[in-house]
Amino acid sequence: MLGAVVGGGVVVGGGGFALGHSLSSSAAEAANSGSPDIPFYAQHQGGIATPAQDRLAFAAFDMTSTSRDDLRDLLLTWTQAAAKMTAGQPVGPTETQPEVPPVDTGEALGLAAGGLTITIGFGPSLFDQRFGLASKKPAILTPLPALPGDELQPEISNGDIGVQACADDPQVAFHAIRNFARLARGVAVLRWSQLGFGRTSTTSNSQATPRNLMGFKDGTNNIKLEDTSALADFVFVGNEGDQAWMRGGSYLVTRRIRMHIESWDRDRLGDQEAVFGRTKTSGAPLTGKSEFDTVNLTAKGSDGQTVIPADAHIRLAGPASNGGLKILRRGYSYTDGIDPRTGELDAGLFFIAYQKDPHKQFVPIQTRLGSSDALNEYITHTSSALFACPPGASTSKPWGADLLR
Repeated sequence: MLGAVVGGGVVVGGGGFALGHSLSSSAAEAANSGSPDIPFYAQHQGGIATPAQDRLAFAAFDMTSTSRDDLRDLLLTWTQAAAKMTAGQPVGPTETQPEVPPVDTGEALGLAAGGLTITIGFGPSLFDQRFGLASKKPAILTPLPALPGDELQPEISNGDIGVQACADDPQVAFHAIRNFARLARGVAVLRWSQLGFGRTSTTSNSQATPRNLMGFKDGTNNIKLEDTSALADFVFVGNEGDQAWMRGGSYLVTRRIRMHIESWDRDRLGDQEAVFGRTKTSGAPLTGKSEFDTVNLTAKGSDGQTVIPADAHIRLAGPASNGGLKILRRGYSYTDGIDPRTGELDAGLFFIAYQKDPHKQFVPIQTRLGSSDALNEYITHTSSALFACPPGASTSKPWGADLLR
C-alpha cells in the first residue's frame, strides 16, 4: 500500500478518503508576489479554461501496482500535494530527522506559486482488467486511430495517467512533476515527460497572441475562457456524457510535433505566409490587414486563385472548414537538444488540446490537416496520447473519488 503524509493529511487505504488541507501563512505571502494563485478546488480542473502560463512540465505515468486501493491512495496523495503546491507551499516537511528523507524535494522553497495549475487525466489503459474499472470507462475513451503522417514513438506516447503542470516559473512546474514522481514511488513510474517553454496559444482575451517556433502568431481564434458558451459547447463534458464521473471534465489530446526548422528557415517569406495563410509580422490573414480580421476563404486574387491557398493551415484548421468544430488549444514550444543522426535541432510544438469528444473533434480536424496541410512538409508527429480529465477536486472529493467509488 502507498503510505505517505502530505502536510496534515494522512493517506488511508482500504477504500477510505481523508483529505487534509490546512494551509500556512506562506500561501498568503506567495499570493502577494508574481502571478496570481489559481484556486485548486473548483468546478473544473485548473489548466484547462484558465489563462495559459508561460511554462509547462508534462508527464505520463504507468501504474506498477495492480491494487485498486493503491490507485485510490495515490490519487488522494497527489490531490493533497497539488492543493499545497498551487498555493505556494511545499508538499510536506522540508526538515526532518537526519536519517529520514524530507517529504518535499525543496527546489521551489522561497518561490511563489507562479500561477501553478496541475491537471490530471486517465488514459484508456487505466481501464483494463487491473483495477476493475471497465464499467466506468467512457465509450469515447478509446485510443486515437492512426492519423496521416504519424511517425509515433511508442516509448513517448500514451500512459495510464497524464499530469500537466503549468506555471510562469519553470522550476515551479518541474517541482510539481518531480514531487508527483516521488510520491508515486512503489506504485507508479514515469513513462515519459516533456518540458515546454513559451505558450503557443492564447486562452484569454487579456493575453496577447504568442508566436510559435516558426515565427507565426498561434492561437488567434482559439476558444477563450471568457466565451462560456463555447466552453460548454466544445470543451466540458455535460449531461450527454455516458459516465457521471466525467461530467464537468474534458478530454485531453497531446501531440509532440517536431518542426524541421532548418528547412523552414531556408524557405522564402512568401511561401511561409502561404503555408499558414497569414502574414508573418502582423498575423493578419492574407485577406486582411490586422490579426483579428475575419478570414475570407473565398476571396480571389488577380490570377483568379483564392488568396488563401487550398492547402493553407488557416483554411484547413478553421471551424469553417470543419463543420463548425472547435477545440481549446494550450500548446507549448519545446527543444530537446539535437538529433544525433542529422545534427539538426530537435524542437517544435508540444500540442495540447481539450475537447468534449476527441473522436468527433480532434480526429476529423487532424485527419484533414494530415492529409492536405502544406505545413506537413515541415513537421513530423512523434508522440500522441489521450486522457480523460475528471472535474475539479473539492476538499471532500479528491481526484478519482467518483471513478473509484
